[in-house]
Amino acid sequence: MDVKLSRGLSYQREGSSLLVGGQPSSGVLCRFNMVGKCNRNPCRFLHIQPPTPTINPETSSDLPENRPRKNPNFSSRKNVWTSSGSEDGTTRIQIRKIPNYNRPKNSLASSTGSVESGDKISTLKTPPKVCQHWLSGNCVKGDNCQFIHSWFCGNGISMLAKLDGHKKAISGIALPLGSDKLYSGSRDGIVRLWDCHTGQCAGVINLGDEVGCLICEGPWVFIGMPNAVKAWNIESSAEFSLNEPVGQVYCMVIANEMLFAGAQDGGILAWKGSPGTENPFHLAGSLRGHSHVVTCLTVGGKMLYSGSMDNTIRVWDVDTLQSVMTLDGHTDAPMSLLCWDQYLLSCSLDQTIKVWVAAEGGNLEVTYTHKEKHGVLVLSGMNDADGQPVLLCACNDNSTRLYELPSFTERGRIFSKREVREIQIGPDGLFFTGDGTGMLSVWKLLAK
Repeated sequence: MDVKLSRGLSYQREGSSLLVGGQPSSGVLCRFNMVGKCNRNPCRFLHIQPPTPTINPETSSDLPENRPRKNPNFSSRKNVWTSSGSEDGTTRIQIRKIPNYNRPKNSLASSTGSVESGDKISTLKTPPKVCQHWLSGNCVKGDNCQFIHSWFCGNGISMLAKLDGHKKAISGIALPLGSDKLYSGSRDGIVRLWDCHTGQCAGVINLGDEVGCLICEGPWVFIGMPNAVKAWNIESSAEFSLNEPVGQVYCMVIANEMLFAGAQDGGILAWKGSPGTENPFHLAGSLRGHSHVVTCLTVGGKMLYSGSMDNTIRVWDVDTLQSVMTLDGHTDAPMSLLCWDQYLLSCSLDQTIKVWVAAEGGNLEVTYTHKEKHGVLVLSGMNDADGQPVLLCACNDNSTRLYELPSFTERGRIFSKREVREIQIGPDGLFFTGDGTGMLSVWKLLAK
């Protein structure tokens, strides 16, 4: 049995300049200085435009600046959920190939069969407020209500479907490559399988205990549980239980052909794939350093980054499994981490998003701090149809902001009945959000 943990969806650049001890980038412009947001002095990146080199027209197409604008950190796959009508009047959610992005902006329908679009707002300096009574289904003012009656506002956002079934907060969403099923895990102890052709629940797995997180890699689905990680091969239906964690497993990530899991006791366990053995996973190491719950994990280059309720972020070498650095920039728990370009982004309950960059000596320093009015729970990143990097930022005020990077210009906002606990990026502008009520929503990010 081949259980090699190959990379699937990944938003980190291989050979990232966040590598500790790496040499300073040569001739690389600071993206945050370009938008007036870099506060580091000195900065390892250029703050002035270098002289324009002489370009040979015959070879200019091979230069990075002349290639199509596509951030390799926010890659995608080529299947997508879209809605279409059927002869019986019902709406089908189908997976189909999308040859290009030249599609009408109003061609996407919601799960009710009608097109739903947000308020067309070019700037969100004072974004409208959603009607809380409308969210609960009991606003009596109708068109006379001073608040908006929509699940989102902004440009280039479309809601495709809402999948209702979980009874508690969603804690994991996965769309395995090559599968026609979407997987969602919840605090209610249930993993649901959603048919991508119909949008209906195609299966229910009762695990009997709270699901702390859920990810996929190749044919494998990994489920974080109290004192265990469940591994399930969707092709062979083989199941394995990795029982080494202590307490609930809240986060997992794949790196260097290893599965890393952060647990309640502050430990991070690493398993290596072992094809051809009775149990295809063996414990490769235990990473110790955090004193409280590990809340988040991400990977950039050869480094593993972990956030904890001890308010710190640790940097680990994935080859040696040793801690090489501790970051103390947050005053409350870091809740989510994301690698983008040369930067590490972290968000916290201290109401900030911090952008870290490697200094000349290899230490990570904060180059920009973005402040929110509420605690920040989840970060995720993707490219829109024009290749513009967009940061999705879920806050504990029951809204999710969409920011353009590196300017942090807000281009849209998503509303939910409870705070969004999970964001998963899909192919071709598709993304999923899971909130505290157990509602799973399917969205599409279009060109601005």
